[in-house]
Amino acid sequence: MNDVTSANAIGAMICHGAADCDHREGDLAAEIALLCAEGWLQACLPHAHGGKGWGTEPSAALEAFNALRELGRANLSLARLFEGHMNAIKLVMLFGSPELRNEMAQLVHQGILLGVWGADEPADPVRLERAQDSFLLQGRKRFASGLGLVGRAIVTAILDDRPQMVLAATDDTARADHSEWRMSGMRATRSGTYDFSGVRTSRKSLVGKPGDLLREPWFEGGIWRYCAAHLGAAEALHGELCEALIARGRHQESNQRRRIAASAAAVETMRLWLTHSAKTLEAEDAAPEQAAIALFAREVTEDECRKIISLVEQSLGMAAFVEGSPIERMRRDLSVFLCQARPDAKREAAVEMLLARGTMVEHL
Repeated sequence: MNDVTSANAIGAMICHGAADCDHREGDLAAEIALLCAEGWLQACLPHAHGGKGWGTEPSAALEAFNALRELGRANLSLARLFEGHMNAIKLVMLFGSPELRNEMAQLVHQGILLGVWGADEPADPVRLERAQDSFLLQGRKRFASGLGLVGRAIVTAILDDRPQMVLAATDDTARADHSEWRMSGMRATRSGTYDFSGVRTSRKSLVGKPGDLLREPWFEGGIWRYCAAHLGAAEALHGELCEALIARGRHQESNQRRRIAASAAAVETMRLWLTHSAKTLEAEDAAPEQAAIALFAREVTEDECRKIISLVEQSLGMAAFVEGSPIERMRRDLSVFLCQARPDAKREAAVEMLLARGTMVEHL
């Protein structure tokens, strides 16, 4: 089967149903089932575990990039969940024991969607307590995406004052609460809080050592993945803009042509930065300081996405805000997703890495 053709076909099917999922009770279970049936969940596993190495092997870096980009074009909420799945597999393969890797691979082949839940409730952060030969989780995660869909998640828990990764079951619906997710965009992610208090977990479920989560080039360096989803959404907006102007017979106007050119250039700028990031950061010899490349790519991606959103609004006026239209949904979802994960802090980290090396990004 041709992977590009398959990706385009899957993207078209997912895009067709995106509007139906665009509400707080939206359910992406059918879309997740489709990705499983088409082998996309399994593709994130290394070849040795029956996958294609998407996000786990250097040779498949661009395939992983294009998969995330395709889902970003179709439904950004689904792309967010798939990115978390890819990230979780990456972390287990990097830091998990051989036993845990095998167990996780079996879960994925059974159709289990994985996730990464890092954000804590400030008043009740998740922590690990030693309990004889096992551990107890205590506390709550917030902004946990995929409630009711994610069957296992990499959860960060404080152990000895450092973040310890745990592969934890997340399928107890009584512990999940998505009522607090009241964002205008990314509604179908079914995000919210999950209470881990009293959940017992074994030592074998620990992923690496305390602090491994923050190791580079994989921590900040891995942000190219969700940026690839951003790029896909921006490409979709650009395409919708061109189609709308042609349909209105306004594509010949000089001001509109200027905006189309600016939007096209923004898309290509992101693509160049992000493909470079993916290939560099997924290489076997990637160095910790090269995480700065992905951080700068994130900076560029945010700026260019916001530029495209502005250009769409300028070009189409009120038509860009018609509730329920593809343009309005894409614009809204992308605006929310761009706010993820403390962008100001990531900018600071990028500059710090660059100044520490005393060089240009080109030479990292």
